[in-house]
Amino acid sequence: MRRRSAIIILSLLLAWPALLLAQSSGGAAPRNASKYIGPGSCSASACHGGVAPAKNSRILQNEFSTWVVQDKHAQAYDALQNPIARRMGMILGIGNPASEAKCLACHALAPSKLERGREFEINEGVSCESCHGPSSAWLGPHSTRGWSRKQSLALGMYDTEDLISRAEKCATCHVGSKERSVDHEMIAAGHPDLIFELDAFSAVMPPHWKAPADPFSGVKSWSVGQAVQLQQTLQRLQTRVESAAWPEYSELECFSCHHSLVRPENSWRQKAGYADRTPGSPPLNPSHFVIFRSLVHEVDPESGKRLESQLTDLYRLTSQAKSDQTAIAKSAAAAAKTSGELAQRLNGMKFDRATTLRLSRSITEDSTGISNQGPRAAEQAAMALESFAAASENAGSKMPESRAAIRALFKLLDNPSNYSAPQFAEQMKKVGATLR
Repeated sequence: MRRRSAIIILSLLLAWPALLLAQSSGGAAPRNASKYIGPGSCSASACHGGVAPAKNSRILQNEFSTWVVQDKHAQAYDALQNPIARRMGMILGIGNPASEAKCLACHALAPSKLERGREFEINEGVSCESCHGPSSAWLGPHSTRGWSRKQSLALGMYDTEDLISRAEKCATCHVGSKERSVDHEMIAAGHPDLIFELDAFSAVMPPHWKAPADPFSGVKSWSVGQAVQLQQTLQRLQTRVESAAWPEYSELECFSCHHSLVRPENSWRQKAGYADRTPGSPPLNPSHFVIFRSLVHEVDPESGKRLESQLTDLYRLTSQAKSDQTAIAKSAAAAAKTSGELAQRLNGMKFDRATTLRLSRSITEDSTGISNQGPRAAEQAAMALESFAAASENAGSKMPESRAAIRALFKLLDNPSNYSAPQFAEQMKKVGATLR
């Protein structure tokens, strides 16, 4: 690895004069000129391969070391070779997942051969350039004195500092897209269904970035992530419907079917009823909006009403036995547009203690309504409350009772098929009682 890094860095040093000349003459290289050259190019100890965070530096300089040792993204390719993955490959009839394009799209950085540098290796998993973009054009110059981030972006670096861009990048795999799709067939073969929440997922990563100074940055990350997640989910639905891949059961609430059966007198689902749908017809997965609703009505009531109306229409259309696919696609596109507009609005907002507390109370006060939507909606509620509590603690509040009550929420989600909405709602009320 060290020898390969030295070769790459030397080749880039030799390329610097031409790149710098292009910049000074105003002739920026086209974005598609960049190639992926692999994480070894970042591994030198003077770059991002340090053992410990650097002092008095704009960056930590141990980003590569953190990724390669602690980050699960570095193990994504290896996961394609474990017994469960091999069994999935056999069930799906695709052979070895480690050589299947459908799997490599998310479990590795898999550009075309024309986009790969000489030292690129696909078995390095979801590596630096998966998030930061192909680096051959900007890797050398970006460490020179006076070089700006704007110049790197012009040469193909991906803008992960912008929350919308960051959420969209994560969503390509953790939500899915036209090119990267986890469908019901894959889930039946053993692949986990896709759930995502930007702040919670970021919090469990080993950080290779400096924490923002704003203690409520996590609430903003949550809010933008919710808007982008909803937008991307709706666009995925639109794509599937337009390609005649409907009904696609992975778009629906899994545990409306996949749950433990009990005697009718003990069924909280039958007691709650089947609002706006025929009993026995699984609803569109509500988790992408049911928690986000609290925020939307808080920051933009008019957009909230519009989005609520659009999604009510969409839920009705998708729950019909003989659904109008053209109408579904049109409805999904309209709601996706509203979600994108909200993402832009939220990306320019600043959050504070009062707003965070109101959001927490709004969620806990709707404990029964949220809980009755199923375990995926409950998960989103638990992750949101955890993010809000963490932000409040970052701002100096002591919340041991809240954190203990929130941890108890997560325990109720250990086995989704045995999920009990009444139990979860009762625990949500206990969380609400700790909010002051």
